[in-house]
Amino acid sequence: MPGEGWLSYAVWGRRTLMASKRVSLMRCLAVWLVCGVLAGGAGAQVPGSSSSSSAPSTQQTSSSRARVGQPEAGGSAITLESSEPLFYLATALNACGYDRDLADSQPVRAEVRADVAAAVAESALIRESKDALCRYIDEHRLSDPGQALAQYVSLALYLGPPPGLVPTADETEMPPDALQVVNILPRLRDFAAKASLHEIWMKHHAEYEAIADKVHDPMTRMILKTNVYLKVPVSSYDGRRLLILLEPMLAPNEPNARIYSRDYVVVTSPAASGAIKLDQIRHLYLHYEVEPLVYSRSQSLLRLTPLLKPVEEAPLEYIYKTDVVALMTECIIKAIEARTMDVGFPAPVRPSGTKARTDLARYDEELSAYERQAEAVRRQQVNLDMRQGWVVVDYFYGQFQQFEHDPQGLGEAMGEMIYGMDVDRVKHSAEQIAFLRQGSGEFVTRAPRAPTGMMLAEKKMLEGDLDGAEAIADKALADPQQDHGDAMYVKARVLLMQGDPKDSLEDFEDVLKISRNPHTLAWAHIYLGRLYDIKDPPERDEALTEYKAALAVPAVPADALAAAQKGLKTPFEVPKVVHRDDEPLDPTGKAEKEAYKPGPPNR
Repeated sequence: MPGEGWLSYAVWGRRTLMASKRVSLMRCLAVWLVCGVLAGGAGAQVPGSSSSSSAPSTQQTSSSRARVGQPEAGGSAITLESSEPLFYLATALNACGYDRDLADSQPVRAEVRADVAAAVAESALIRESKDALCRYIDEHRLSDPGQALAQYVSLALYLGPPPGLVPTADETEMPPDALQVVNILPRLRDFAAKASLHEIWMKHHAEYEAIADKVHDPMTRMILKTNVYLKVPVSSYDGRRLLILLEPMLAPNEPNARIYSRDYVVVTSPAASGAIKLDQIRHLYLHYEVEPLVYSRSQSLLRLTPLLKPVEEAPLEYIYKTDVVALMTECIIKAIEARTMDVGFPAPVRPSGTKARTDLARYDEELSAYERQAEAVRRQQVNLDMRQGWVVVDYFYGQFQQFEHDPQGLGEAMGEMIYGMDVDRVKHSAEQIAFLRQGSGEFVTRAPRAPTGMMLAEKKMLEGDLDGAEAIADKALADPQQDHGDAMYVKARVLLMQGDPKDSLEDFEDVLKISRNPHTLAWAHIYLGRLYDIKDPPERDEALTEYKAALAVPAVPADALAAAQKGLKTPFEVPKVVHRDDEPLDPTGKAEKEAYKPGPPNR
């Protein structure tokens, strides 16, 4: 089973401990939300209604797909855990020269390193095994220390329990960076067995427990305050999980966060003082809470695509220059962080009991001065975010100022924030920004997914493998659980590329009967319009009807909007290109779809 390597509480006694912590956490959240306890931030909050629990549409996967760990039956949405496979890999890195933040680490790190060093010193076989392991690590060392560590963390999250340490997912479902170092496993198994890493793990297990106990309460308070500010209910298991993994063998100043499909994972370690990077964990938690609300409106967000144009020269990663949903998500999160940031000085305390009018007047003056100073600090952060390329932070910052005084929760408010945006005004404002040369980067990385289903069929069509694309579509049509509209859309395009416009036209008409996907519906109408335009003789009236129908599709995507408007102005003509008889022709209008996307990043 995937994830059996996660510390077994039933065996080691931690499952009961953590289960009780989860119960207490959920009870605390419920009490805070029902009683209306207010969290800090830019203003007082009133707990409101629930948020959407649907997963982001771009991340939906079947329940059989391999995952990071396995959720318990009726399991918790948020877990604080440790992992023996992660301990093995972190210990191996330490044995091979990984010393980052060693002086600021918890004492257990030095203790484990000493135990391993003693084992290596007393046996030539262990030394040989360690040397082979370290040679592999040296050969796969990357120039970026963070990426070098991340590849081993990715691998550890997909390993089963020792001594087997078998990957719990097929290679096609594992993160690409993990695949870069997967061949370390035979060497790791050999070293772990000879150096008795399991016995060392058991020896220091109580120290891991103590670290978890210290971290639990601050993390609970952070989640409480965030939920109250967002006015969202207690997180229940909806197929997604937030996993907070403690590994004190890693550097405290380098927490590692990533999103794997429905699992939001952060690997972190407290410093010697016991402090933990709560701000970065909160950032991942905001992704966990905000993303479902944004991705559930991804089709509506396509009208914001013009905002990608001003960020072409911004110091952002490629995904934020090409995916408006990803850009909006990060801007919303940064706006929340700006509204709730620690401004560096305390707010005045209201006098308790019966006080003289002069005391209350003095408090009001102090509070007013505090609010002005705090707002200036927050505004500095917003301005920095904007200059780093997050061009919609200022808009959402203003929206959350209003949100703090309204009774509705984030689930209800999100729609108004997005639908109420004046895109032209925000775009004009973004065009006036003088971007910095270097951006802030993004703490959270999303593991690239190997294409599956209709995404894989689309890829095969682009590569000219029409038979492969058709086979995937046929398989989906035979499965009552699959989206038959998208599968039929693929088949219709395959027929068109194979030079069979008559049957293709019939399949596009079938797509209109069964699909509910706005993108698929709009483009099916456009393809029908183009087919009518190229008939002999052309049926222009029928074509115009289809182009108008495409424009009438609710939340019509920007690429389809442009193609339909072009079809209304000018009849479609087959591109006059020279091609071989065996080369497929696909009048997809791909250039139109890429209209707002910049070129790929320079390598």
